Amino acid sequence: MSTEVLERPEVKDADTGPEMFHYVRKDKIAESAVMGTFVEALCGEKFPVTKAAKPGSPVCPKCKEIYDSWAA
Repeated sequence: MSTEVLERPEVKDADTGPEMFHYVRKDKIAESAVMGTFVEALCGEKFPVTKAAKPGSPVCPKCKEIYDSWAA
């Protein structure tokens, strides 16, 4: 029997302040929500999807800038 302690990896939400949402690839959202895999936002943040954004929710300024530059 082993007494070795296994450490849990630290998982945190993206560090952009309270309730800030990011743009991520649409095809990765469901997989992340179900499996807990990490997604990468346009701004480079990596995190598991835990919440769905509602209309009018604050969006990460970096993600919005990148998205708007592609849509133009």
